[in-house]
Amino acid sequence: MFRIRPSFFIRTLATLALAWGAAALCEALHTPLPWMIGPLLATSVVSIVGGPTESWGPLRNAGQWTIGAALGLYFTPEVVVLIGGLWWGIVLGIVWALFLGWLFGAWLYRVHAPRMHGVPAPMLRATSYFAGAIGAASEMTLLSERENARTDLVAASHSLRLLIVTVTIPFALQFSGLHGLDILPPTLRVVNGPGLALMAVLTGAGALLMDRLGRANPWFMGAMLVSMSLTMAGLSLSAVPQGLVNAAQLVIGVSLGVRFRRDFLRTAPRWLATVAVGTLALMAVCALFAGALAWATGLPWVTLLLGTSPGGITEMAITAKVLQLGVPVVTAFQVCRLIAVLMLVDPLYRRIYPRDEKKAP
Repeated sequence: MFRIRPSFFIRTLATLALAWGAAALCEALHTPLPWMIGPLLATSVVSIVGGPTESWGPLRNAGQWTIGAALGLYFTPEVVVLIGGLWWGIVLGIVWALFLGWLFGAWLYRVHAPRMHGVPAPMLRATSYFAGAIGAASEMTLLSERENARTDLVAASHSLRLLIVTVTIPFALQFSGLHGLDILPPTLRVVNGPGLALMAVLTGAGALLMDRLGRANPWFMGAMLVSMSLTMAGLSLSAVPQGLVNAAQLVIGVSLGVRFRRDFLRTAPRWLATVAVGTLALMAVCALFAGALAWATGLPWVTLLLGTSPGGITEMAITAKVLQLGVPVVTAFQVCRLIAVLMLVDPLYRRIYPRDEKKAP
């Protein structure tokens, strides 16, 4: 039985109160994704100035569990047929993400190699490569550690990129007035108490199983896969109450915001500046790629933008859900990309930069 220190408990409650206030303010101002962006920005700022913010792991897991279960409800048999016809677009999206991540990493290395004299070339090459990879931020940091990279720079790169994408894209989409592809049958908009309880048990079991197997994003992926399977089989247990979805967004926003500690801005400022500029460039070229896919598939450009953007799967799926921009398509693109990145980024690194080359001075 674990025990929570009183100081940790107080910091967590204070952080949640701060996050709730920020979410309420953003909702009053009619900003996009108020329950995630408000807490994310508030906790980020307070954390950077040295405030005692805290995120409790089980709360973050519960938030991912809730969002995963809610997103799985979109995968009706009709939607699965639609996505099945997009397999070639999803494959193109994977290839695009892997190539773009390598290109971004190569650019980071080229820019910083002449300046970071205290960092050996093999270490900087590994740092740049894994910092540039698109998706799976936590896993990329762990993989980079195995390759003797600067994990602080890798983690900082992914955190900053996620912040920029998560804040920029929802604001841009809301104020642009663009619309996507909203597919959710009326039967899955109704909350049913017993059905919700059963779905919670089943999706929770799926999340625990994924966690025991050591899979990436287990609480999100496990819950979503179970919910998706039930929906695909035609079993409509219940919708997820909006209040739970809002609370899930809040704790996810907090978990992202507390990553930014006081020393964040002092972590190689030039490195962070280039990551910020590079992230904006990534978003621009991904928008062009999404436009090409939209022309080829006939699907809304905004839906494919979220599906191919350099943001995280949870954050982009939440954006698609809240703004009604085509959750199933966005989720399918993001999930397949996540799996491919986890499986291929490390082997590709070892193929592109062999061991003997990395040992060279």
